[in-house]
Amino acid sequence: RGKFVVITSAVRFIPEEVDRDTLFLELRTPDGVELARFVREEAERAGAGEGLSEEALGALAPALQGLTLDEARYALRRALALDRKLGPGAVPALLEEKRLLINRSGVIEFIPSDTSIAEIGGLEGLKNWLLERRKLFLMRDSISSEIVPKGILMMGIPGCGKSLSVKAIASCFGLPLYRVDMIEIFSGRHGKPEGAFVQACRTMEDMAPAVLWFDEIEMGVTSAESSGEQGRIFAFFLTWMQEKTRGLFVAATANRIDLLPAEMIRKGRFDEVFFVDLPLDEERIEIFRIHLARRGVDAAQFRLDQLTSFTNGWTGAEIEQCVVSALTKAKLADRGLTEHDLIQVAVKLVPLSRTMKEQIIHIRDWAFERAVRASPQAFAR
Repeated sequence: RGKFVVITSAVRFIPEEVDRDTLFLELRTPDGVELARFVREEAERAGAGEGLSEEALGALAPALQGLTLDEARYALRRALALDRKLGPGAVPALLEEKRLLINRSGVIEFIPSDTSIAEIGGLEGLKNWLLERRKLFLMRDSISSEIVPKGILMMGIPGCGKSLSVKAIASCFGLPLYRVDMIEIFSGRHGKPEGAFVQACRTMEDMAPAVLWFDEIEMGVTSAESSGEQGRIFAFFLTWMQEKTRGLFVAATANRIDLLPAEMIRKGRFDEVFFVDLPLDEERIEIFRIHLARRGVDAAQFRLDQLTSFTNGWTGAEIEQCVVSALTKAKLADRGLTEHDLIQVAVKLVPLSRTMKEQIIHIRDWAFERAVRASPQAFAR
């Protein structure tokens, strides 16, 4: 009597025999106030606290959000080793250390998001939606949580811009982008998949505001009727999407849409479910312009409208590969790129829409009445 045992652990595992007699306390990573105080203490300890303003603390503390105190201390000392002064100028160094620490976990990966909305060819419906919701997301602390954007699900044909769009979301919202690797979660290298998934979601809440990307979500989050780990992960994910912090925007992408359960795509889980189809004529011209300009080639010298007849049914990824292959051909010949180079590559390329015709028809039929078109035009049926 009068004695109790304190057990600490990185994971929650309580034997069933003592579960009812055990009080569980979860210690989350430090919040912004605690981090600001910690940064000041570490700066003073290192002799760099003089002149550290509240404005500087307001920039430094969010850069460390989501890290433990030990990790934050390590990042600060690395930043101080580069520059003896701590201020807003140290934020890039802290973010780089944070990226390395987060990536080391293996489950969450920091993704550079320097892709702007303007670099996406077509998908005007999706882009307009993002620009409108951006205003609400920036007002998230002063408006009802019911109208703060929670996230979107993008499904559709591989190579048509889903991943690029996720990167553009982070850039549009001015937020860092993190990706949860579902393959790593189910690999067993990070403990039980359910625990690893829950921990990843909790960690991301601590790092908010941010964009969280679930790539090929259908591979890891399936119906609650599934037995074992996958069913429990699905049940947790549905609840978490309803209750997560308002500063975390979820972007999920899927290829095998037939594997997604109805509970996942119903209204209320995500703000919107978008279907990304093969680009139409005008969109393919725009995609050609973007990829040529990105490689320093003036698109005005080519009759891009002529290329639409050779590229019908192409994905955006195939258009990019056409440009790269044509540039390679021209470089090997030690000359500039010509329209003939693009056409020669185009006539030889067999698009995905031909090799997987039946699957694409199935995807379109499934999405026709279940999702909002990312492009305003009707399906190219």
